[in-house]
Formats: sequence, structure tokens, C-alpha cells
Amino acid sequence: MAAIEAPEDRIFAALASPVRREVLRLLCEEGSQPVQRLAGHFDMARPSFSEHLKALREAGLVSERKVGRQRLYRLEAVPLNEVQEWLSPFERFWREKLTGLRDLLDSMDDDAS
Repeated sequence: MAAIEAPEDRIFAALASPVRREVLRLLCEEGSQPVQRLAGHFDMARPSFSEHLKALREAGLVSERKVGRQRLYRLEAVPLNEVQEWLSPFERFWREKLTGLRDLLDSMDDDAS
């Protein structure tokens, strides 16, 4: 019996690809775009690029809207909140470690004077 994939697993799987991260960056910075314009940023066959878009759609990170003969893609950033919540404890961990390092280095500067 296959395990049911959790929504956050799809999000992390989608973010694992540099191509998909770049698509998200483009949509974030430039807004909604037709698939042809997005695909123009990548040197790959159209079916391969479509698979990347499918993974992003299934993760809920992009939405697709048909306008005439074009398919427009738009960033859906809400699922990224789940990623941010998951990463939050690690961010606190590293912030504490870096603060400790800063304090140690600051005390070493005082000792060297």
C-alpha cells in the first residue's frame, strides 16, 4: 500500500528543482505570465517544461488561467507559509549560533587590545 503524500511534501518536492524555483522567482518579480514567455527563459523541450509547471500546480504554488488561447500562470504564495513555518525553528537555531559566534569574536577583539 502506497503512502499518501502530504501537501507539504509536494511543496518541498516542487521547491527541490532549480527550474521550478526560477519559475517562482519570475512570477514573483514579474507577475502573471503566459506559458510561452516563462518557457522562453529555459533551454528545454516544451513537454519537459510543462512537467515542471504541473508539479508547481499540484503543489498549489501556481495557478493557471486560460485567457483566449493563452494559459497565464500566477504565483500562489500561501503554501510557502508552510515552508516558512517549518523552517522557523532552524532559523532561530542558526540565529542563536551566529549571535554566540559574534559575541565570541567581539570578546576576542577585546582580549587582543
